[in-house]
Amino acid sequence: MSLVFEHTTLGQRVLFGSGKAAENLAAEVARIGPGKVMVIASEFEAVIAAAVSQNIEVTLMYDDVAPHVPIEKADKARAAAVRHGIDLLVCIGGGSTTGLAKAVAMTTGLPIIAVPTTYAGSEATNVWGLTEASRKTTGVDDKVLPITVIYDAELTTSLPAELSVASGLNALAHCVDSMWAPRADPINQALAAEGIRALNQGLPLVKDDPEDLAGRELALYGAYLSAVAFASAGSGMHHKICHVLGGAYNLPHAQTHATVLPYVLAFNSAAAPEAERRIAAAFGSEDAVGGLNQLRERLDAPTALKNHGLAEEDIPEAVELILSQIPTSNPRAVTRENLTVLIQAAFAGSVPEV
Repeated sequence: MSLVFEHTTLGQRVLFGSGKAAENLAAEVARIGPGKVMVIASEFEAVIAAAVSQNIEVTLMYDDVAPHVPIEKADKARAAAVRHGIDLLVCIGGGSTTGLAKAVAMTTGLPIIAVPTTYAGSEATNVWGLTEASRKTTGVDDKVLPITVIYDAELTTSLPAELSVASGLNALAHCVDSMWAPRADPINQALAAEGIRALNQGLPLVKDDPEDLAGRELALYGAYLSAVAFASAGSGMHHKICHVLGGAYNLPHAQTHATVLPYVLAFNSAAAPEAERRIAAAFGSEDAVGGLNQLRERLDAPTALKNHGLAEEDIPEAVELILSQIPTSNPRAVTRENLTVLIQAAFAGSVPEV
């Protein structure tokens, strides 16, 4: 059968090098030209942000960052950018920080330079997310795609091993979801498979030695590939589940993705045999679920949503909220009954079953 598909590759400059973040940021700001710079970084990342931005002139350092980008935080940051006449946004941090920069860019059109310190991957996508009244809304807008991403594995050493594992598994979820997302094609599937391979190799090294830059470089490389694949393929079943859970119940982003992933993989595997084989091969395993479970066991990964803030009585409401969000292209039909079983299993942390 001949190949027929439509693929879009997003245009973005990527600078990758350990210990080079400050140097690369200064060069990029100079390349873009003179203007007022707003650096967005959480209080937790203040020291890193100061070091990375030491060679540029900063008009505004902004640290009012929160998970899932509450609309109130977005409006406040947007107003600050306008008030100070900002020309360029620089975000230094994880997914929440990048998400806030995207929220500002969405209404102002300002360009973003992203300097990630986690494996969230938001920096390589044109996807935005905002939370209002405990409901998370996501969308796609090319205005929010950072024009440049500066990767420096040294910056990720600020992330403890446990959070590095959760963040890396979040990246792995981008890869897995890209195998059957609404716009999945051979190109983004190839990127996703290479992302799985890199993360499968790199994350155990990070777990064993959090200061090991070789492992962190592999994980960061894999996280970038995962995000590019996700941006191209779109948001599949896994991400729809996690966005609802995170927005509605304020669950931690990375841990939620890390916990839910094996259940979605087990749910879809039999209905997507070609994707399952590619995932298994990327893990170097006979089957995809087995390969993922072996990695998760090696990493002592998060195992139950009940440990991260979901209450059992919230499951029926969560199922109803999620059902309407599942893409019709999902390989296996999703019903209220089988989705309830999936969420209950993820809540309890029981062994995922194909």
